[in-house]
Amino acid sequence: MSTRHVPIAIIGGGLGGLTAARVLHVHGIESAIFEREASAAARTQGGMLDIHEENGQKALRAAGLHDDFLKIVHQGGQAMRLLGPDGTVRVSEEDDGSGGRPEVDRGDLRDVLLNSLPDGTVHWGRKVTGARALGDGRHEVTFTDGSALTTDLLIGADGAWSRVRPLVSDAEPAYTGISFVETDLFEADTRHPHSAALVGGGFFIALGHERGFLAHRESDGSLHVYTALKAGEGWLDTVDFTDPDAAKAAVLAHFEGWDEGLRGLVADAEAITPRRIHALPVGHRWDRVPGVTLLGDAAHVMSPFAGEGANLAMFDGAELALAIAAHPGDTEGAVTAYEEALFPRSEASAADSAAGLERMFGERGLEQMVEFFTAGPAAR
Repeated sequence: MSTRHVPIAIIGGGLGGLTAARVLHVHGIESAIFEREASAAARTQGGMLDIHEENGQKALRAAGLHDDFLKIVHQGGQAMRLLGPDGTVRVSEEDDGSGGRPEVDRGDLRDVLLNSLPDGTVHWGRKVTGARALGDGRHEVTFTDGSALTTDLLIGADGAWSRVRPLVSDAEPAYTGISFVETDLFEADTRHPHSAALVGGGFFIALGHERGFLAHRESDGSLHVYTALKAGEGWLDTVDFTDPDAAKAAVLAHFEGWDEGLRGLVADAEAITPRRIHALPVGHRWDRVPGVTLLGDAAHVMSPFAGEGANLAMFDGAELALAIAAHPGDTEGAVTAYEEALFPRSEASAADSAAGLERMFGERGLEQMVEFFTAGPAAR
Protein backbone atom coordinates (compact mmCIF):
# COMPACT_ATOMS: atom_id res chain seq x y z
CA MET A 1 0.00 0.00 0.00
CA SER A 2 1.43 3.38 -1.06
CA THR A 3 1.25 6.14 1.56
CA ARG A 4 1.90 9.86 1.15
CA HIS A 5 1.89 12.67 3.69
CA VAL A 6 -0.41 15.65 3.18
CA PRO A 7 -0.24 18.46 5.77
CA ILE A 8 -3.91 19.44 5.28
CA ALA A 9 -6.20 16.78 3.80
CA ILE A 10 -9.82 17.59 2.93
CA ILE A 11 -12.07 14.57 2.45
CA GLY A 12 -14.90 15.51 0.09
CA GLY A 13 -15.00 17.78 -2.95
CA GLY A 14 -18.42 19.33 -2.44
CA LEU A 15 -19.03 23.04 -2.02
CA GLY A 16 -17.72 23.15 1.56
CA GLY A 17 -14.48 21.30 0.89
CA LEU A 18 -13.82 23.31 -2.25
CA THR A 19 -14.42 26.59 -0.44
CA ALA A 20 -12.02 25.62 2.33
CA ALA A 21 -9.31 24.74 -0.20
CA ARG A 22 -9.87 27.97 -2.16
CA VAL A 23 -9.68 30.26 0.88
CA LEU A 24 -6.57 28.44 2.07
CA HIS A 25 -5.07 28.95 -1.40
CA VAL A 26 -5.90 32.67 -1.30
CA HIS A 27 -3.82 32.83 1.89
CA GLY A 28 -0.92 30.88 0.43
CA ILE A 29 -1.67 27.64 2.27
CA GLU A 30 -1.63 24.36 0.36
CA SER A 31 -4.22 21.64 0.85
CA ALA A 32 -5.39 18.57 -1.01
CA ILE A 33 -8.94 17.37 -1.61
CA PHE A 34 -9.77 13.68 -1.92
CA GLU A 35 -13.11 13.08 -3.66
CA ARG A 36 -14.88 9.76 -4.23
CA GLU A 37 -16.38 10.73 -7.60
CA ALA A 38 -14.32 9.68 -10.61
CA SER A 39 -14.20 13.14 -12.17
CA ALA A 40 -15.82 16.56 -12.12
CA ALA A 41 -18.25 15.31 -14.78
CA ALA A 42 -19.13 12.02 -13.06
CA ARG A 43 -22.70 13.11 -12.29
CA THR A 44 -24.99 16.10 -12.36
CA GLN A 45 -24.75 18.20 -9.21
CA GLY A 46 -28.38 18.75 -8.25
CA GLY A 47 -30.71 21.68 -8.59
CA MET A 48 -30.84 25.36 -7.74
CA LEU A 49 -29.40 26.95 -4.61
CA ASP A 50 -30.29 30.29 -3.05
CA ILE A 51 -27.05 31.80 -1.79
CA HIS A 52 -27.54 33.98 1.28
CA GLU A 53 -25.83 37.30 1.94
CA GLU A 54 -25.03 36.47 5.55
CA ASN A 55 -23.13 33.21 4.97
CA GLY A 56 -22.82 31.77 1.46
CA GLN A 57 -21.98 35.09 -0.16
CA LYS A 58 -19.60 35.98 2.67
CA ALA A 59 -17.76 32.73 1.96
CA LEU A 60 -17.52 33.59 -1.73
CA ARG A 61 -16.15 37.03 -0.88
CA ALA A 62 -13.50 35.42 1.34
CA ALA A 63 -12.67 33.17 -1.60
CA GLY A 64 -12.34 36.16 -3.95
CA LEU A 65 -15.09 34.72 -6.14
CA HIS A 66 -18.10 36.95 -5.53
CA ASP A 67 -17.87 38.62 -8.95
CA ASP A 68 -17.71 35.20 -10.63
CA PHE A 69 -20.73 34.16 -8.57
CA LEU A 70 -22.74 37.14 -9.81
CA LYS A 71 -22.10 36.04 -13.41
CA ILE A 72 -23.94 32.72 -12.86
CA VAL A 73 -26.96 34.09 -10.97
CA HIS A 74 -30.26 32.88 -12.44
CA GLN A 75 -32.13 36.09 -13.19
CA GLY A 76 -35.71 35.90 -11.92
CA GLY A 77 -34.91 32.96 -9.70
CA GLN A 78 -35.96 34.69 -6.47
CA ALA A 79 -39.60 34.72 -7.57
CA MET A 80 -41.85 32.55 -5.40
CA ARG A 81 -45.34 31.04 -5.62
CA LEU A 82 -47.31 29.24 -2.91
CA LEU A 83 -50.39 27.24 -3.88
CA GLY A 84 -53.00 25.12 -2.17
CA PRO A 85 -54.03 21.59 -3.25
CA ASP A 86 -56.75 23.03 -5.49
CA GLY A 87 -54.19 24.99 -7.50
CA THR A 88 -55.19 28.38 -6.12
CA VAL A 89 -52.26 30.77 -5.77
CA ARG A 90 -52.10 31.90 -2.15
CA VAL A 91 -48.87 33.96 -2.25
CA SER A 92 -46.91 35.25 -5.22
CA GLU A 93 -43.68 37.28 -5.12
CA GLU A 94 -41.80 38.54 -8.16
CA ASP A 95 -38.02 38.83 -8.36
CA ASP A 96 -37.35 42.56 -8.52
CA GLY A 97 -33.61 42.12 -8.11
CA SER A 98 -33.54 43.48 -4.56
CA GLY A 99 -33.53 40.18 -2.69
CA GLY A 100 -30.51 38.91 -0.79
CA ARG A 101 -30.74 35.27 -1.84
CA PRO A 102 -30.02 34.98 -5.58
CA GLU A 103 -30.38 31.55 -7.17
CA VAL A 104 -27.61 29.69 -8.95
CA ASP A 105 -27.23 26.23 -10.40
CA ARG A 106 -25.28 24.02 -7.98
CA GLY A 107 -23.17 22.63 -10.81
CA ASP A 108 -22.26 26.10 -12.04
CA LEU A 109 -21.22 27.14 -8.54
CA ARG A 110 -19.13 24.03 -8.11
CA ASP A 111 -17.39 24.78 -11.43
CA VAL A 112 -16.55 28.32 -10.25
CA LEU A 113 -14.88 26.87 -7.16
CA LEU A 114 -13.13 24.04 -9.02
CA ASN A 115 -11.74 26.37 -11.66
CA SER A 116 -10.29 28.64 -8.97
CA LEU A 117 -8.01 25.92 -7.56
CA PRO A 118 -4.52 25.02 -8.75
CA ASP A 119 -4.32 21.95 -10.98
CA GLY A 120 -3.94 18.79 -8.95
CA THR A 121 -5.64 20.09 -5.80
CA VAL A 122 -8.52 17.64 -6.23
CA HIS A 123 -7.69 13.93 -6.31
CA TRP A 124 -10.60 12.15 -7.99
CA GLY A 125 -11.75 8.57 -7.51
CA ARG A 126 -10.62 8.39 -3.89
CA LYS A 127 -13.31 6.61 -1.89
CA VAL A 128 -12.41 6.37 1.79
CA THR A 129 -12.42 2.96 3.45
CA GLY A 130 -11.28 4.08 6.88
CA ALA A 131 -9.58 6.71 9.01
CA ARG A 132 -7.66 6.25 12.23
CA ALA A 133 -5.65 8.28 14.73
CA LEU A 134 -1.88 7.78 14.76
CA GLY A 135 -1.19 9.90 17.85
CA ASP A 136 0.08 13.45 18.29
CA GLY A 137 -2.82 14.78 16.22
CA ARG A 138 -1.84 12.88 13.06
CA HIS A 139 -4.26 10.63 11.18
CA GLU A 140 -4.18 8.01 8.47
CA VAL A 141 -6.84 7.68 5.76
CA THR A 142 -7.13 4.65 3.48
CA PHE A 143 -8.85 4.41 0.11
CA THR A 144 -10.44 1.68 -2.00
CA ASP A 145 -7.69 1.94 -4.62
CA GLY A 146 -5.17 0.69 -2.06
CA SER A 147 -3.54 4.06 -1.43
CA ALA A 148 -3.32 5.84 1.89
CA LEU A 149 -2.30 9.18 3.32
CA THR A 150 -1.18 10.59 6.61
CA THR A 151 -2.02 14.14 7.59
CA ASP A 152 -1.48 16.74 10.27
CA LEU A 153 -5.01 18.12 9.84
CA LEU A 154 -7.87 15.95 8.60
CA ILE A 155 -10.97 17.87 7.50
CA GLY A 156 -14.14 15.84 7.06
CA ALA A 157 -16.18 17.53 4.33
CA ASP A 158 -17.64 14.24 3.17
CA GLY A 159 -21.34 14.74 3.72
CA ALA A 160 -24.13 13.22 5.74
CA TRP A 161 -22.61 9.75 5.93
CA SER A 162 -19.11 10.98 6.67
CA ARG A 163 -16.33 8.43 7.17
CA VAL A 164 -14.39 11.03 9.16
CA ARG A 165 -17.15 11.86 11.69
CA PRO A 166 -16.65 8.67 13.80
CA LEU A 167 -13.23 10.03 14.79
CA VAL A 168 -14.97 12.75 16.81
CA SER A 169 -18.60 11.70 17.30
CA ASP A 170 -20.81 8.61 17.54
CA ALA A 171 -23.85 10.52 16.22
CA GLU A 172 -25.54 9.35 13.02
CA PRO A 173 -28.22 11.06 10.92
CA ALA A 174 -31.79 9.96 11.70
CA TYR A 175 -34.80 9.88 9.42
CA THR A 176 -36.86 13.06 9.80
CA GLY A 177 -40.21 11.57 8.81
CA ILE A 178 -40.19 13.21 5.36
CA SER A 179 -39.47 11.39 2.10
CA PHE A 180 -38.83 13.09 -1.23
CA VAL A 181 -39.48 11.79 -4.69
CA GLU A 182 -37.54 13.97 -7.11
CA THR A 183 -38.76 14.43 -10.68
CA ASP A 184 -37.49 16.39 -13.68
CA LEU A 185 -39.39 17.89 -16.59
CA PHE A 186 -36.92 18.85 -19.30
CA GLU A 187 -37.28 21.72 -21.82
CA ALA A 188 -40.35 22.74 -19.86
CA ASP A 189 -41.44 25.75 -21.93
CA THR A 190 -41.79 23.68 -25.10
CA ARG A 191 -42.44 20.15 -23.84
CA HIS A 192 -44.39 20.92 -20.65
CA PRO A 193 -45.81 24.42 -21.12
CA HIS A 194 -48.63 24.02 -18.58
CA SER A 195 -46.21 22.94 -15.85
CA ALA A 196 -43.79 25.70 -16.83
CA ALA A 197 -46.52 28.32 -16.50
CA LEU A 198 -47.68 26.83 -13.20
CA VAL A 199 -44.22 26.88 -11.58
CA GLY A 200 -43.20 30.28 -12.95
CA GLY A 201 -39.68 31.64 -13.01
CA GLY A 202 -38.36 30.75 -9.57
CA PHE A 203 -39.30 28.74 -6.48
CA PHE A 204 -42.68 27.02 -6.23
CA ILE A 205 -44.49 25.42 -3.28
CA ALA A 206 -47.84 23.63 -3.12
CA LEU A 207 -48.88 22.33 0.30
CA GLY A 208 -51.71 20.59 2.07
CA HIS A 209 -52.56 17.54 4.19
CA GLU A 210 -48.96 17.08 5.44
CA ARG A 211 -47.54 16.74 1.93
CA GLY A 212 -46.73 18.86 -1.07
CA PHE A 213 -44.64 19.80 -4.09
CA LEU A 214 -41.51 21.95 -4.00
CA ALA A 215 -40.10 22.98 -7.37
CA HIS A 216 -37.50 25.20 -9.03
CA ARG A 217 -37.12 26.40 -12.56
CA GLU A 218 -33.55 25.48 -13.48
CA SER A 219 -31.21 27.73 -15.43
CA ASP A 220 -31.39 25.29 -18.38
CA GLY A 221 -35.18 25.69 -18.63
CA SER A 222 -36.07 22.40 -16.93
CA LEU A 223 -38.23 21.99 -13.83
CA HIS A 224 -36.83 20.14 -10.84
CA VAL A 225 -39.57 18.97 -8.48
CA TYR A 226 -39.45 17.50 -4.98
CA THR A 227 -42.65 15.67 -4.05
CA ALA A 228 -42.63 15.58 -0.25
CA LEU A 229 -44.59 13.14 1.90
CA LYS A 230 -44.78 12.60 5.63
CA ALA A 231 -44.26 8.84 5.58
CA GLY A 232 -42.71 5.95 7.46
CA GLU A 233 -39.03 5.31 6.85
CA GLY A 234 -39.80 2.16 4.87
CA TRP A 235 -42.39 3.66 2.53
CA LEU A 236 -39.99 4.29 -0.35
CA ASP A 237 -38.98 0.62 -0.23
CA THR A 238 -42.55 -0.35 -1.14
CA VAL A 239 -42.31 1.52 -4.45
CA ASP A 240 -40.66 -0.02 -7.53
CA PHE A 241 -38.60 2.85 -8.90
CA THR A 242 -37.28 0.65 -11.70
CA ASP A 243 -40.78 0.96 -13.21
CA PRO A 244 -41.32 4.72 -13.66
CA ASP A 245 -45.03 4.45 -14.49
CA ALA A 246 -45.72 2.30 -11.43
CA ALA A 247 -43.63 4.61 -9.24
CA LYS A 248 -45.51 7.69 -10.45
CA ALA A 249 -48.84 5.98 -9.77
CA ALA A 250 -47.72 5.04 -6.25
CA VAL A 251 -46.71 8.63 -5.51
CA LEU A 252 -49.84 10.16 -7.04
CA ALA A 253 -52.04 7.84 -4.98
CA HIS A 254 -51.17 10.18 -2.09
CA PHE A 255 -52.45 13.20 -4.04
CA GLU A 256 -55.97 12.09 -4.95
CA GLY A 257 -58.21 15.12 -5.38
CA TRP A 258 -55.33 17.53 -5.93
CA ASP A 259 -55.35 19.87 -8.92
CA GLU A 260 -54.43 18.03 -12.13
CA GLY A 261 -51.80 20.61 -12.96
CA LEU A 262 -50.03 19.86 -9.69
CA ARG A 263 -50.31 16.12 -10.26
CA GLY A 264 -48.74 16.67 -13.67
CA LEU A 265 -45.45 17.60 -12.00
CA VAL A 266 -45.14 13.88 -11.31
CA ALA A 267 -47.32 12.33 -14.00
CA ASP A 268 -45.44 14.03 -16.85
CA ALA A 269 -41.95 13.69 -15.40
CA GLU A 270 -39.07 12.24 -17.41
CA ALA A 271 -36.92 11.18 -14.44
CA ILE A 272 -37.86 10.01 -10.95
CA THR A 273 -35.59 9.46 -7.92
CA PRO A 274 -36.41 8.62 -4.27
CA ARG A 275 -34.65 10.26 -1.31
CA ARG A 276 -35.19 10.06 2.44
CA ILE A 277 -34.50 13.22 4.44
CA HIS A 278 -32.13 12.69 7.36
CA ALA A 279 -30.69 15.01 9.99
CA LEU A 280 -28.19 14.94 12.82
CA PRO A 281 -29.53 15.96 16.24
CA VAL A 282 -30.05 19.68 16.69
CA GLY A 283 -27.06 20.91 18.66
CA HIS A 284 -24.71 18.16 17.48
CA ARG A 285 -21.20 18.87 18.76
CA TRP A 286 -18.13 16.99 19.93
CA ASP A 287 -15.20 17.34 22.28
CA ARG A 288 -12.04 18.66 20.69
CA VAL A 289 -10.00 15.89 19.04
CA PRO A 290 -6.50 16.98 17.98
CA GLY A 291 -5.82 17.00 14.26
CA VAL A 292 -9.35 16.50 12.93
CA THR A 293 -12.55 18.51 12.40
CA LEU A 294 -15.71 18.54 10.31
CA LEU A 295 -17.60 20.98 8.13
CA GLY A 296 -20.88 21.09 6.22
CA ASP A 297 -23.19 18.09 6.32
CA ALA A 298 -20.52 15.99 8.02
CA ALA A 299 -20.85 18.34 10.99
CA HIS A 300 -24.53 19.25 10.94
CA VAL A 301 -26.64 17.66 8.20
CA MET A 302 -30.17 19.01 8.55
CA SER A 303 -33.43 18.96 6.64
CA PRO A 304 -33.56 21.43 3.72
CA PHE A 305 -36.47 23.47 5.09
CA ALA A 306 -34.42 26.51 6.06
CA GLY A 307 -32.36 26.52 2.86
CA GLU A 308 -29.08 26.65 4.79
CA GLY A 309 -27.21 23.45 3.91
CA ALA A 310 -25.01 24.63 1.04
CA ASN A 311 -24.63 28.10 2.53
CA LEU A 312 -23.41 26.74 5.84
CA ALA A 313 -21.04 24.29 4.15
CA MET A 314 -19.35 27.09 2.25
CA PHE A 315 -19.32 29.37 5.28
CA ASP A 316 -17.84 26.58 7.43
CA GLY A 317 -15.14 26.00 4.83
CA ALA A 318 -14.27 29.68 4.62
CA GLU A 319 -14.30 30.20 8.40
CA LEU A 320 -12.08 27.18 9.02
CA ALA A 321 -9.59 28.34 6.37
CA LEU A 322 -9.58 31.90 7.73
CA ALA A 323 -8.95 30.58 11.25
CA ILE A 324 -6.00 28.51 10.00
CA ALA A 325 -4.59 31.56 8.19
CA ALA A 326 -5.02 33.67 11.34
CA HIS A 327 -3.16 31.15 13.55
CA PRO A 328 0.10 30.40 11.70
CA GLY A 329 1.88 27.47 13.31
CA ASP A 330 -1.04 26.82 15.70
CA THR A 331 -3.45 24.49 13.96
CA GLU A 332 -5.07 23.41 17.21
CA GLY A 333 -5.73 27.00 18.21
CA ALA A 334 -7.25 27.62 14.78
CA VAL A 335 -9.54 24.60 14.89
CA THR A 336 -10.58 25.31 18.46
CA ALA A 337 -11.61 28.84 17.50
CA TYR A 338 -13.45 27.50 14.44
CA GLU A 339 -15.41 24.90 16.39
CA GLU A 340 -16.34 27.34 19.15
CA ALA A 341 -18.13 29.44 16.53
CA LEU A 342 -19.36 26.47 14.48
CA PHE A 343 -21.42 24.80 17.19
CA PRO A 344 -23.84 27.61 18.11
CA ARG A 345 -24.11 28.69 14.46
CA SER A 346 -25.05 25.25 13.21
CA GLU A 347 -27.37 24.61 16.16
CA ALA A 348 -29.40 27.72 15.34
CA SER A 349 -29.73 26.74 11.68
CA ALA A 350 -30.59 23.14 12.52
CA ALA A 351 -33.33 24.34 14.87
CA ASP A 352 -34.68 26.61 12.11
CA SER A 353 -34.67 23.68 9.69
CA ALA A 354 -36.52 21.41 12.10
CA ALA A 355 -39.06 24.17 12.77
CA GLY A 356 -39.47 24.69 9.02
CA LEU A 357 -40.25 21.01 8.55
CA GLU A 358 -42.93 21.12 11.24
CA ARG A 359 -44.37 24.35 9.85
CA MET A 360 -44.62 23.09 6.27
CA PHE A 361 -45.84 19.56 6.96
CA GLY A 362 -48.00 20.04 10.02
CA GLU A 363 -51.80 19.92 9.93
CA ARG A 364 -51.92 23.66 9.14
CA GLY A 365 -48.92 23.66 6.83
CA LEU A 366 -50.46 25.74 4.05
CA GLU A 367 -51.93 28.32 6.43
CA GLN A 368 -48.71 28.62 8.39
CA MET A 369 -46.65 29.13 5.25
CA VAL A 370 -49.06 31.80 4.02
CA GLU A 371 -48.57 33.57 7.36
CA PHE A 372 -44.81 33.10 7.10
CA PHE A 373 -44.50 34.65 3.65
CA THR A 374 -46.99 37.45 4.21
CA ALA A 375 -45.28 38.52 7.45
CA GLY A 376 -42.54 40.13 5.36
CA PRO A 377 -38.79 39.43 5.05
CA ALA A 378 -37.92 40.87 8.47
CA ALA A 379 -40.09 38.30 10.22
CA ARG A 380 -38.67 35.29 8.38
